[in-house]
Amino acid sequence: MNQTKYLYQMEQSVTHGNIVDIFAVDNKVAITDPVYPVYLDTNVMSGRSGNYNEEKGIYENIVYLPVTAENDFKPELPKEKVDMIYLCFPNNPTGTVLTKEDLKVWVDYAKENNSIILYDAAYEVFIEEDNIPHSIYEVEGAKDVAIEFKSYSKTAGFTGTRCAYVVIPKTVKGYTKNGEAIELNKLWNRRTCTKFNGVSYIVQRAAEATYSEEGKKQIKENIAYYKENAKIIKEGLEEAGFTVYGAINSPYIWLKVPEGMTSWEFFDKLLEEVNIVGTPGSGFGPHGEGYFRLTAFGTRENTKKAIERIKNWNK
Repeated sequence: MNQTKYLYQMEQSVTHGNIVDIFAVDNKVAITDPVYPVYLDTNVMSGRSGNYNEEKGIYENIVYLPVTAENDFKPELPKEKVDMIYLCFPNNPTGTVLTKEDLKVWVDYAKENNSIILYDAAYEVFIEEDNIPHSIYEVEGAKDVAIEFKSYSKTAGFTGTRCAYVVIPKTVKGYTKNGEAIELNKLWNRRTCTKFNGVSYIVQRAAEATYSEEGKKQIKENIAYYKENAKIIKEGLEEAGFTVYGAINSPYIWLKVPEGMTSWEFFDKLLEEVNIVGTPGSGFGPHGEGYFRLTAFGTRENTKKAIERIKNWNK
């Protein structure tokens, strides 16, 4: 990759919140739903969301893009023009993915509407299937419309150290109300130099070590370990009679809760009767209701114990 064309930023998932500083408050935002909550929350904090409809569980100015079993976990293009589009694949929380062909549809939409895709590829290292892109820049035209985020958090266990990076090609442009093109790379550079002092030196050296031969070897082993955990969870849940999604290209397992039960009711039942903790789907947005997320980030011993408990419980 030609580094003269890209600006790297050393932070963790807070970058998703910081990036909104370079966009106007009246920009229209589209967010896949269910999704990692920080995309929505940071735009609420920035003043883009409008009023909250408590009955529907949505904000009036946010365009929600359902990602559910009904549409095969592939978001449909918005019916109105939007300025900022959040896509996360492999997806958190559903663990599902998009192909290059799927992403090309979004890139074409962004080019036609002068939109910017904010693409979270934090889990790309878990991808196994050949037709699933590890970066949106594998899609033709994406370097003109997409900003990509990647993290050391899930690849190298850096959660809490605030170390990641964002890639902004110099070809990505934003537009003023008068139609003037603005290079977003320069805006982000200005914002970063003004408001961020950088990751600590020791954390930067740790990130550098992940690219050494030994570092790459250890990461590969860790990812393989978690992939096997995900496989154990998926197969165990299916054996127990649950409908399960994700887990193949992702550390997340997304399961359908039993009929007649909310995701929080399932959480309570799983905790009280099986001593297992997961995340209710409703915590990821209104379209997450009826689902539940489990993760592969545990020990092999505890993973196997948990699955055996679930299988015995759900007989």
